[in-house]
Amino acid sequence: MSDDNEISGYYNDDGEKLNPNLISKPDLCTTCRKDEDEGEEILCNLNRLDQTGEKEFVCYAYESKYEERETDDKGKDEGVKF
Repeated sequence: MSDDNEISGYYNDDGEKLNPNLISKPDLCTTCRKDEDEGEEILCNLNRLDQTGEKEFVCYAYESKYEERETDDKGKDEGVKF
């Protein structure tokens, strides 16, 4: 049972609750390896919501379903070193 006063889900900057089922999915997402990964769903939805109405959709987490993953550390981001 869902309580309308429950504070969970997605909200816009005006505090209006957004239905994640109504978030449009850019074509890029349908070819992404993370598209059907439940662990990535929240991050993907937030990225889509953030770019709603933009002319171009950009995703820095995109991984093609059709390309093999790298199995070694070559070419991977080493991050910031202190």
